[in-house]
Amino acid sequence: YIVPAIAATLSIGLVGLWAASRASDCLAAKDPQIVVVDEVSGQLLATLFTFGSTERYLDGMTNFRDGFWWRGDPNWKYLVAGFILFRVFDIWKPFPARRAELLPGGLGIMVDDWVAGAYAALGLWLIRALGF
Repeated sequence: YIVPAIAATLSIGLVGLWAASRASDCLAAKDPQIVVVDEVSGQLLATLFTFGSTERYLDGMTNFRDGFWWRGDPNWKYLVAGFILFRVFDIWKPFPARRAELLPGGLGIMVDDWVAGAYAALGLWLIRALGF
């Protein structure tokens, strides 16, 4: 499951970057409220490694007993936790997310959400590593 999840995350991120740039130019707005692909892309990044069995693809990269993340289908609790963590980091905008908003065009729209998604993914990893 991980390869399609990575492909979808990258594809939506790249298409979103293009679309956000176009929307910003067409609407003459720095971060138009109607653009939500940045949120979708960040959320996908936050929950990327909740999708299925990753140990086949990332074997040997970590020493967790269940592989890199965990086996099986996504656990709804981790998906909800990922959503909540993403929203918290997206609103809080820890470094360097707030700085990323200053980037021009679509980069400024998308990168802050990617940073929030990365922080949320790290939070999910920590939750899992602590045994929750």
